[in-house]
Amino acid sequence: MHSKKQTPEKYYVGIDVGSASVRAALVDGFGTVMAHAEQPIQIWEPQPDHYEQSSADIWAACCSVTKKVVSGVDASRIRGVGFDATCSLVVVDKQFQPLAVNCEGQNYRNVIMWMDHRAVSQVERINATQHRVLSYVGGVMSVEMQPPKLLWIKENLQESCWEKAGHFFDLPDFLSWKATGATARSLCTVVCKWSYTSDKGWDDSFWKMIGLEDLVEDKYEKIGNHVLSPGESVGKGLTPEAAKDLGLPEGIAVAASLIDAHAGGLGVIGADVKGHNLPCENQPITSRVAMICGTSSCHMGVSETPIFVPGVWGPYFSAMVPGLWLNEGGQSATGKLIDHVVRGHVAFPELQAKAAASAHSIYTYLNSHLDLIKKSSPVGFLTVDLHVWPDFHGNRSPLTDLTLKGMVVGLTLSQGLDELALIYLATIQAIALGTRHILETMQAAGHHINTLFLCGGLSKNPLFVQMHADITGKPVVLSKEVESVLVGAAILGACASGDFASIQ
Repeated sequence: MHSKKQTPEKYYVGIDVGSASVRAALVDGFGTVMAHAEQPIQIWEPQPDHYEQSSADIWAACCSVTKKVVSGVDASRIRGVGFDATCSLVVVDKQFQPLAVNCEGQNYRNVIMWMDHRAVSQVERINATQHRVLSYVGGVMSVEMQPPKLLWIKENLQESCWEKAGHFFDLPDFLSWKATGATARSLCTVVCKWSYTSDKGWDDSFWKMIGLEDLVEDKYEKIGNHVLSPGESVGKGLTPEAAKDLGLPEGIAVAASLIDAHAGGLGVIGADVKGHNLPCENQPITSRVAMICGTSSCHMGVSETPIFVPGVWGPYFSAMVPGLWLNEGGQSATGKLIDHVVRGHVAFPELQAKAAASAHSIYTYLNSHLDLIKKSSPVGFLTVDLHVWPDFHGNRSPLTDLTLKGMVVGLTLSQGLDELALIYLATIQAIALGTRHILETMQAAGHHINTLFLCGGLSKNPLFVQMHADITGKPVVLSKEVESVLVGAAILGACASGDFASIQ
């Protein structure tokens, strides 16, 4: 298709730090993933609801996967790099060395993970202030955001951590600092997780009201006073040290980053879907919701004007697609919940053995087992007497109640493989009903949504996808390029390189 005179291909690197692993991809100018690598990272759970990681471990994994995807590629063709990561909190001292976020004083464990719920009493007090910045997070701040975690550190680790801290980074911003040496923050992270507003910036009265006036006194040095739009280039590009670590050329453009779900949204929401007779064809992208389904699920909807949705985060200006407002619904545990239910069942060893014998993954095996046991009705009707309430880790949207627990109704004394398959199906249906609840709340507030775009690990499970289509009654679009989050990260790098005029 291309003429013989085509210039040498340009490449972009996308690096994605998920909850349990780091991935990198080499992506070409058409958005095709040319190479892909993954490496697990460690999670510590020193006590219930405390989840910690190591920024050194995460950076080492970033370097290792990046070296793999660029090996054998002409370095001069790699033009830019983009990072995305979970919205975890990274703490370093004034010399940028890791600082312990735990009572054990283990400095290498310097990351409080996004899913950590230690700051429950802190977030309750913050929400009791009813401060105006809370209207931009659906009226109620989540325990998974950064202000409650910062307050927890101040109240529990005053001398060992709070007083010694030089910088508090959202993980995506830590990665761009590590790559460039510049402490600039991404508008995505500070707006979505730190209470920054795109029109007024930091609100001094909020930090003073919740007891973190020390951050105001140092002119927000510790949490960032230079903010860039996602995809803008950071500092002077890759430092010599970071370039060596990553196996990339020194000085190439590094983009202001995105939170992982937002990178997934960016990777799918603008897809060209002409010719498939979808309701979103010839409609603005505001008719679409991008669903990023992994350990947790996020529901990203954009609008031209700010829409305030009770119990749904946002509206955040330019936090995903520059120039558009973002609302972000979410479910705190989806992939994690399905795993928990399946692996905790007494028939799990039997499932493992049978799946291994048939050379299939446990989920492929369960899906085919459900097809075997269904009668004439569609598979969804198998659970007519079995119901799951899926908020095992609290409800993020739209009920915003982290004290909620999970529930299963309709159990019998049977505990074989059939029962395991049924509770697996009922759990997926419960998650899909939660999505429907979020979409209905967004639509009631003024969104007009007609098509779902799915990406992330769970979107590779056909049963999960089918139940979402059945239960929401909306068509579901899957990307041919399954690694949409990495494509989103690479889009940032492509924008920062100057090869494209904008994210759009």
